[in-house]
Formats: sequence, structure tokens, C-alpha cells
Amino acid sequence: MKFKKAYASAAVLALILAGCGDQSQTSSPSSEATAQKDSYQKVLQTQLLDAKPGDVIEIPEGFFAFDRSLSLTVDGVTVRGAGHDKTILSFKNQIAGAEGFLVTASDFTIENLAIEDAKGDALKINEGKNITIRGVRTEWTNGPDVNNGAYGIYPVQTTNVLIEDSIAIGASDAGIYVGQSKNIIMRRNRVEYNVAGLEVENSINADVYDNIATNNTGGILVFNLPNLEQRGEQTRVYNNKVFENNLKNFAHKGAIVSTVPAGTGIIVYANDRVEIFDNEIKNNKTTNIAIASYYSVGEMSERGVKASFDPYPEGIFIHGNTFEGGGNSPALLELKALKLAMFGLGGSLPDIMWDGYVNAELPADTLRLCVQNGDAQVINVDGPGGYKKPSMDQTPYDCTLPSLPEVKF
Repeated sequence: MKFKKAYASAAVLALILAGCGDQSQTSSPSSEATAQKDSYQKVLQTQLLDAKPGDVIEIPEGFFAFDRSLSLTVDGVTVRGAGHDKTILSFKNQIAGAEGFLVTASDFTIENLAIEDAKGDALKINEGKNITIRGVRTEWTNGPDVNNGAYGIYPVQTTNVLIEDSIAIGASDAGIYVGQSKNIIMRRNRVEYNVAGLEVENSINADVYDNIATNNTGGILVFNLPNLEQRGEQTRVYNNKVFENNLKNFAHKGAIVSTVPAGTGIIVYANDRVEIFDNEIKNNKTTNIAIASYYSVGEMSERGVKASFDPYPEGIFIHGNTFEGGGNSPALLELKALKLAMFGLGGSLPDIMWDGYVNAELPADTLRLCVQNGDAQVINVDGPGGYKKPSMDQTPYDCTLPSLPEVKF
């Protein structure tokens, strides 16, 4: 597969432009240029170490190489570059540190820069409040690779998180991920060539809108995983463009995203109160939307899952989306056989796929999945029965649920 991306040449372009004023510059860096890069690494590390609340750290236009992680532990700091295609922090030769940039602070803003080729996660923000990530690009410039870092933009255990106008490319887990957090807005971002494009995991109260997710294995994921302190719920996914997420899964074996079938647009795993509306979803070859329990991801007993974990998705409301194509070439053998048996060689699975697992302890009329989406149909693939008795009965989904509230900080 030839890897094509809009931003892969950003670093090269920056170097070319930097040299335009000096016709005598050769293609190999001079000792002076190398010294300047080494000097700037120390400058930025010192600025971050000595930062005080209210400081604005300006990173100039240029391509800057780092051989170890950057870190910030002071609240109330802004880190600002000249643009995601102009200020480039490269960790291609990183020899120390688990991330490119690690932040353990609140009231933090980072904007208008790129973090490339980190050894691990590109930008990780842990346990902070009031976090703004704007105009940031994270990328592994070699394209999809199991050895790439897991996460591009990665706030975890945070509160009041805004991620906007950013780009994530090449993550071996999720391009933009928010985990175990509360009050989240993810808007106007572009995610491409990741295993998971955008992911909301074990988080409460999230708005995901006006994003573009394409060429990932799975476009947008709303997950709950077991054995974590917080169970996620109340996520709105709307006004996004989610198309052609058909990239072969390149996650590490054993990672939960390694179970995501290539060709999946939007996936809800074991999460409650999710509203999916007004999206453009098309040409995702396995299915445009998948609703699944944790039983479709892994065996509860084998993974040591606590008995208190609720593996079932409930309160899912799908309405007003535009669907096109999709379901024509599912990744899993079971789904290939199901498609062939029910819809023929040239047919396609319906736009919405539900694995069919239900909590038998709840009343039969529990509103697990409601669909008001024109002629879009749901297929219950009968996961509990080994896909033997799939159903196209639409009656169970002819219901509505209250719209979820807007996220406000």
C-alpha cells in the first residue's frame, strides 16, 4: 500500500524554506546548525523546567530535533508554536523517555505545532483540569506501523478538555484519545491512518463533532473497558464525516483495538447513553455503525474482568445520519459468510450492526438501541448464538430517546 498524506513533507518543506536565503547551504547540516538544534533542545527543556503559572512559551518556526522526552509539571502554562506545519518537534532519534511530551498539570494550553515520530505516545496529558489542545499535529512519518507509538493526542484522567483543529496520523492505537475523563469537546479535527481515529474511552459527558475520520481501521470509537475506576456514559457523536475507514489493523496483538475490524465507521462498545446523529458515514467496508457488548471483544472470565463490570451497551440513539455504501466487504470471516448467505455475493450488510447481546436481568422493554434514520436498517447478527440466527426484524429499534445535553465547561 502506498501511504499518501498531506503533511508528511512538512519537515522537509520547513528545512527547504529555512535555507532559501542562503544559496551556499549544502544538503547536509553544518556543525553550526547541529549545535543550534542541540542548543534549542536545552533551551526548551529549561523553559519547561523553570516555567511559572501564567507563562507563555513561544516555540519559533523551524524543525527541532529532540533525543529525549519533554515534560511539564507546572499549572497555568501555554506552549505555542507558529503552526502545525511550521513548528516541528521531531523525536525520530529519541533515546530516552516514554513519550514525546508529557504534561502533568492543569490550566494548560498547547497550540500550533507538530510532534513527530515519538518513541511512545506523542502528547500525553495526565490528571489535569482545563486542558486546551489546538492546532496540534501528531504524526509518525513512516506511515502505519506496529512499532509506532500507541497514541497521538492522549489526555487521560482529565476534566474539561478541549481538542480542536488538530491532526493525528499513524498511531498504532488511537490518533486522538480521551480516557477516564469528564467534560470533553473534540471538534474540527482530522484523523487518518491510525488504528482508531478518534476514541472516547471510560469517559463521561463528551461531544464529538465536526471531525473528519478517514483511512483508519475504525473511524470513531466510544468504549468502556473493565477494571477501571470510571464507567463512561453520555457521549454525543454528530456532524462528523466518517468515510473509508478500511485500513488493515496494525495494532499490537493483545491491545483492545487489535479486535477492531478493518472497515468500521463508528463503534460503540459497552457504553451507555450514546447519541449518534447528523453524521455523513459512508464506504466503511465492514459496517458503517457497530453496536457491541464487551462479549464481542473478549471473554469476560479469561481477561479477569470484575463481576461488577457492565458489558452491555444501552440507551443508544441513532438518528438523522446520511449513509452511503459500506458493508460490502466485511473483515471477519463470520460476517463474510453472513453477508453472502443473507444478501448474496453482490450484496452488503445493513448500515447498522448490533451484536445481539443483552442483559437478561433487565426488563425486556429496556431501550437498548433506538433508530430513527429513514430507511437505514439494523442487523442483529446473533453473536450469542454464533451468528446462526441473524435477524432483520426492525421492530425492536422503532423507538426514541431523549436528546443528550450539550457539553459546557
